[in-house]
Amino acid sequence: MLITHAVRHDALHVTLHHDLDVTNRAAAALQIQALVQEHRPAGVVITLPAADPSPATLSALARAHRMCAGLGVPLTLSGASDRTRRLLDANSA
Repeated sequence: MLITHAVRHDALHVTLHHDLDVTNRAAAALQIQALVQEHRPAGVVITLPAADPSPATLSALARAHRMCAGLGVPLTLSGASDRTRRLLDANSA
């Protein structure tokens, strides 16, 4: 299981259970995209397994961030370092 999710107070909460690699990053990104499209949340919170995730995890997060931005849905990270947040913002611009 790559991710689990819950919807609470109109927010989609997604938990990544372990760092992604090149063999599963696309699957995780597609799962997040499908959840956002299905639930149409007011916001998305992604909880990371590590403060400094792998490059593949960052890639999936950047994809989810761009998709959410395109839909006008704010995405926030839980458990991420400031460095990771900056990388995500830079990769999603």
